[in-house]
Amino acid sequence: MELELVRLTTAGSVDDGKSTLIGRLLFDCNAIFQDQLEAVKKASKQSGQEIDLSLITDGLAAEREQKITIDVAYRYFSTKKRRFIISDVPGHEQYTRNMVTGASTADIALILIDARHGVITQTKRHLFVASLLSIPHILVVVNKIDDVGYSQEVFEKIKKDVLQCASRLHMEDFHIMPISALKGDMVVHRGTNLNWYQGSTLYDYLENVQIAGDRNLIDFRFPVQYVLRPHQNFRGYAGTIESGIIRKGEKVTIVPSGKTSTVQSIIYNNTEQEEAFAPQSVVLTLKDERDISRGEMIVREKNVPDVTNFFEATVCWFSEKPMQKAKSYIMKHTTRSTRCTVDTLRYRLNIDNFHREKASNLKLNEIGRVYIKTNDPLLFDPYYKNKNTGGFIIIDEITNQTVGAGVIIDSVKNIHTVNTEQATIQPGALLSFTYTDGEDAQNSTIAHALNKKLRTLGVQNYIEIVIDTKKTMRKKTCTAKVTKRRSSKKSHIQLNTAKMSQDECVQTIVKYLYKKKYLL
Repeated sequence: MELELVRLTTAGSVDDGKSTLIGRLLFDCNAIFQDQLEAVKKASKQSGQEIDLSLITDGLAAEREQKITIDVAYRYFSTKKRRFIISDVPGHEQYTRNMVTGASTADIALILIDARHGVITQTKRHLFVASLLSIPHILVVVNKIDDVGYSQEVFEKIKKDVLQCASRLHMEDFHIMPISALKGDMVVHRGTNLNWYQGSTLYDYLENVQIAGDRNLIDFRFPVQYVLRPHQNFRGYAGTIESGIIRKGEKVTIVPSGKTSTVQSIIYNNTEQEEAFAPQSVVLTLKDERDISRGEMIVREKNVPDVTNFFEATVCWFSEKPMQKAKSYIMKHTTRSTRCTVDTLRYRLNIDNFHREKASNLKLNEIGRVYIKTNDPLLFDPYYKNKNTGGFIIIDEITNQTVGAGVIIDSVKNIHTVNTEQATIQPGALLSFTYTDGEDAQNSTIAHALNKKLRTLGVQNYIEIVIDTKKTMRKKTCTAKVTKRRSSKKSHIQLNTAKMSQDECVQTIVKYLYKKKYLL
């Protein structure tokens, strides 16, 4: 039986012990080759130590000299249940792009915190990036607990701070545990110093966390990578199933052409199969002759991705040259490459405090929300729904260097448009949205944007725009109250304007008006 593959990434600030933790995990699992272990012992003696476990992953000369992680290092090991690919990513702020690269395919993120320092700016940065990349399982490990005397009080304080920070982010599965990578407590073996902690060890967590349900097995997506034509009697389409399941005899649609056919055969590992699923690499043959080329996508009938050349995305910039609006870049998305331009930079994200900031461009390691236009339409799903068809990279067409990576939020059409047809307001209805003048200019802007949107839908009368703002210690909300004339019935919709953009607020309110039949 084939072992389940789990991708694991680590992140932490400088000297939090990421490399030591991975070294300890591999060492205690007996997953280090003898010649590699001898080489580590030899290098450790040169620095006056019996064995430095961090050297197992820090292989570059500069890393060993400075005792820091600079580049992403990959290590492989297996247990009785699973196979693991570990990416050890650097913790410096200047290497944010390396973390994005190493964590983009991870199933589990280990975020380390030094027990002596607690939650710092880099911790918030790593939590934000993990949330942005929709890593399904996040484990915060409070390392070096031995340096604070294995104190439960210190751990509980750090836990409280982490939970307060994480409450502002979207995380599906979140856990915190204390460990000592240097001494080995709670890594593979429990040890005797952390008896007050009743949770599982790191090894047990990695062995038993459920990841099978994280994969999208509903939306079948098969980007064509290569067309096989060994002779005139065979035409097969090779590629990797990015998500979903496909079976022989199922009807499929080719996008963007929209042509349909039926799956005739599925070939995996030179053997014909009845079905195939993500992430297998297979060859599909169809009953009908269809003109399909690289970059097109085979999907299940009546379950197709978005097809558009104008969409909203969150981008992390990798290049020392700032991002330029209207400059032509090359975008690589699944098996399709096309030229693209950044149409609008909506805002830059300050990932130290999660605030949005106005900016004219993005510099190295900065993250921002943008509108992008492509020459050819992309075939995608929003990243939160399908990571494999919702992510992309941006390449400089002159230097051929990767200058950015991004996740697709949605098409701009879906964000801005509820109904392309004209809408009419129900007779006798009054829309009232109140705001406190001078307290929050953003809400005033939302009110005017909503009024403008309603007028584009043909609504001309009975419109008065107000925003009622309420602020609490945890969040800022905007309540849109809707009342009918000559009626005491009222309804309202509450929006978290601290997390929603102006367009998202307007879109949500208009959808609500249709649902409640204030718009017909």
